[in-house]
Amino acid sequence: MTHLGGPGDDRAKESADDPDTTAARIADAVESLTTLWTVAAQEAALRLSPHQLRALRALEARSDLNLTALAERLDIGLPTASRLCDRLEAAGLLERVPRPHNRRELRLGLTSHGRHVLSDVAGRRAQALAAALGAMAPGERAELSRGLTAFLTTRDVARPRTEDPDCR
Repeated sequence: MTHLGGPGDDRAKESADDPDTTAARIADAVESLTTLWTVAAQEAALRLSPHQLRALRALEARSDLNLTALAERLDIGLPTASRLCDRLEAAGLLERVPRPHNRRELRLGLTSHGRHVLSDVAGRRAQALAAALGAMAPGERAELSRGLTAFLTTRDVARPRTEDPDCR
């Protein structure tokens, strides 16, 4: 982790408009946010790995996924995805349901318990983020909001397009 803004930090003296300096500061903030996010998730009633949470979130976003589509979405191998689903199914968070038109293909879906766990994690994460934002001055929060809005608006211009619109 870089430490910007401290005594003797040469980057803190550079222009705030410099994209490299700004990128380093944002990387620090993202690392801190990732830690906050992980800790909040670990405080949930059912502790899940980040990999398991990503799988549940993918299934929450797209209820029509099969094992192959989930593996592609998570960018993991099919055997890894299968073991991941085995663990989630054993925990009562995921169910495999045969598709009506093709009984050999299984659709993966969240159970009500799985939806409850995701809701719990989302609530804890929102509380942790609200606490961090609450420590900021109102003007700083407004600046952050404007900056994030601008970033989200322009990120698609700077990033090369992929064939899968869900990769965004």
